[in-house]
Amino acid sequence: MSTELRDKLAIVTGGARGIGAAIAAKLAELGAEVVITARRIDRLEQTAAEIRKSGGRCEAVRCDVTSLPEVEALGEKLSNRRESLRIVVNNAGVGGFSAPLHQTNVETWEKIMNTNLRGVFYMTRVFAPVLIGNGGGDIVNISSLAGKNALPNGAAYSASKWGLNGLSYSMAEELRGHNIRVTVVCPGSVNTELSPHEGKNVNKMLQPGDVAHVVAMVVTQASQSFASEILLRPTHKP
Repeated sequence: MSTELRDKLAIVTGGARGIGAAIAAKLAELGAEVVITARRIDRLEQTAAEIRKSGGRCEAVRCDVTSLPEVEALGEKLSNRRESLRIVVNNAGVGGFSAPLHQTNVETWEKIMNTNLRGVFYMTRVFAPVLIGNGGGDIVNISSLAGKNALPNGAAYSASKWGLNGLSYSMAEELRGHNIRVTVVCPGSVNTELSPHEGKNVNKMLQPGDVAHVVAMVVTQASQSFASEILLRPTHKP
């Protein structure tokens, strides 16, 4: 177990499974105390228990990032540890890849936008002031190459990620004077439950651990620099 992130508290949203769980495990492996959040407390507790079994420090806290009161309650719950908060990973996200935009229902649009974009705003509103008070830290927003390229039958998802990219670039400029580094990570298709994999070789796809490795590089980068955007692709097209 490394001590590179010892004495640092990290929050990972959408940490119950997939990319979020892999990021949480990696940060815990580097010595951070990790708080993972999601809507399903049973899955969260299972993931937290697995990380603790491997020697890491991890706590599961239910939080729906689409609800500002719940995000504020998360901030209150962590108030006694706020001085050690240095890392916020906004990973919570939902997909939608089954219909063109004109056939997408309003409920699906709202769910995607509220989770993928509004949730990052709420997390930033609550926790950026904490990082400012602590003298700096890292905010890592997990986006997608769908925020760079056209995505037929996934326009709402793509729009949410284009929006997240723009949000991240602007946040980076607003917060860099406070020693807060904002990075947006844009992976291609990752072998998770988020998106369909029909016709793809899952062994050639990106794996959750690939994204976790990038996040680990970001938060351990020397203090005088930061990677503002990372595009992550598989070596061979799946």
